[in-house]
Amino acid sequence: MAIKFQYNKTSLQQLEKQLKMRVRTLPIIKNKESALRMEVKKCKAEVAALECRLEEQIGEYETMFALWSEFMPSIVGVKDVDMGVKKIAGVRVPVLNRVELKVEPFSMFNSPKWYYDGIALLRGLAQTAIEREFAQAKLNLLEFSRKKTTQKVNLFEKVQIPGYEDALRKIKRFMEDEENLSKSSQKILKTLQEKRKEVAV
Repeated sequence: MAIKFQYNKTSLQQLEKQLKMRVRTLPIIKNKESALRMEVKKCKAEVAALECRLEEQIGEYETMFALWSEFMPSIVGVKDVDMGVKKIAGVRVPVLNRVELKVEPFSMFNSPKWYYDGIALLRGLAQTAIEREFAQAKLNLLEFSRKKTTQKVNLFEKVQIPGYEDALRKIKRFMEDEENLSKSSQKILKTLQEKRKEVAV
């Protein structure tokens, strides 16, 4: 990234201000990146645990597979999903507060005995599946934000800060050279004036 500048004091001051701001901001962004990295790691473990739990519950469901043909699937449904928003390292992520399931009334006398176990199993499956979806959404948001923060850290560390330092170095050298030339020309002029005075006398 080429930094645009002019060889004057105003440009020098502006570049110094920009560099100071980036140098001050870099540790904050690095802290955010490491916090997001830890949160992503935790969230991945949470998603993996929920996946395992869901697999186990599906396994339990499959043991009763022959009986499910008698079960009415419309008995259990999701009534409401209460969610909130939480900030993790400056990133807004969804949080599952509670899942409200509805169970339609059914005849206890005309239904098989295992209906209560089936309803409990379906409730568990629904709860775990919804929790997993929320954890996955949270993971996706955190992962995206972590990538963006890493890009910003790399931009500051590897491109902008060295670019500003290089531009400042160039301006300072130019101004030093200009000053040296000015002093040299003054000395030459002074020497010429002294020689003219000597000749005139």
